[in-house]
Amino acid sequence: MSSRTPIRCALLGLGEAGSAFAADLVAAGWEVRAADPAVDAAPLGVTLADDAAAAVAGAELVLSLNSAAAALAAAGAAAPSLTPGSIYADLNAASPALKVAVAELVEGRGARFADVALMAPVPGRGARTPSLASGAGAQGYAHALGPLGAPIEVLGRSPGEAATRKLLRSVFMKGLAAVTLEALAAAERAGLGEWMHGELAAAYEGADGALLSRLLEGSELHAVRRVDEMRAAREMLDELGSPGRMTDATIGWLEVLAAERVA
Repeated sequence: MSSRTPIRCALLGLGEAGSAFAADLVAAGWEVRAADPAVDAAPLGVTLADDAAAAVAGAELVLSLNSAAAALAAAGAAAPSLTPGSIYADLNAASPALKVAVAELVEGRGARFADVALMAPVPGRGARTPSLASGAGAQGYAHALGPLGAPIEVLGRSPGEAATRKLLRSVFMKGLAAVTLEALAAAERAGLGEWMHGELAAAYEGADGALLSRLLEGSELHAVRRVDEMRAAREMLDELGSPGRMTDATIGWLEVLAAERVA
């Protein structure tokens, strides 16, 4: 891909993320075509193509920003028109296996694939969203987006490496959000919402490596006692009429740890 401007770019998907990227790419002087069957009009400066094949024809860089559910179909629709040597970057929050499948499809047409994992919310950041990238096209993707102010960490040449890191982090971050919602919902029912909010804020503000060690080591060391404690917490949630999905999962993990200590 040439480093000259304007870069000819195709965007597959004009939802919240795709539109934010489009605005930044146009502002950078890029030539941007897009395809999205769900929209009737493109952002200012973006040419709306009839379909994915028309959007990617002649493009040096293709950015797939639709959804994991649509990623493979979008790649299949675009593949026949891909320019040999171009970069096809999948920025969707998809599984490593799906990234590999997309890579095989587009590289079969002579394009280079980049598995891109966006590591922060896109709104407010757009094309400058921090990301990880892997695959044969990762370096080229970083070369194109880096000058726009995007912090991009290039990993190895295997598709799925970036997706694996993102989804491992998602297990923690989305799980943390879920258990926070569960605790706050119960606290609100108990009339202690403000107090619980303060407890959570203090715990997050004071989080460090030592806290992580205490959580991991303490769970293993005191698993038996903590099973009883969390069962009591579950009973309380029932009394409050508050959901306990994450609490149930916690009990399950502690029971496993307790059984391992007994064994």
